[in-house]
Amino acid sequence: MERVCLNFEIVPGTGDEFDRRHQEAWPEFLEALGRSGFTTYTLFRRGTTVIAYGECEPTVAEAFGKLSSEPVSARWGEWFTPEILPVAVFDSDGVPDRVDEVWHFEP
Repeated sequence: MERVCLNFEIVPGTGDEFDRRHQEAWPEFLEALGRSGFTTYTLFRRGTTVIAYGECEPTVAEAFGKLSSEPVSARWGEWFTPEILPVAVFDSDGVPDRVDEVWHFEP
């Protein structure tokens, strides 16, 4: 299992709509996340800043690679085009604006 944290921005004034759309997450997209290797995925938002945290099996790169091949993933991304600002930074695995893990505690 590998953990990932991402950081991105949404368009000012679209926070309520961004939140609402996630409350109505499509079952087929959630199934695609699971098939791709995401065992958990959480979004946190403060204003226009969104922090995403996920756990992936076996790796983050493989999970994102599989998710990108799911047809529903492209439709999901297009649905959020009005809210999410384009991400300019991707790592060598194609993961957007990854935040480095510094410390982790697990009892």
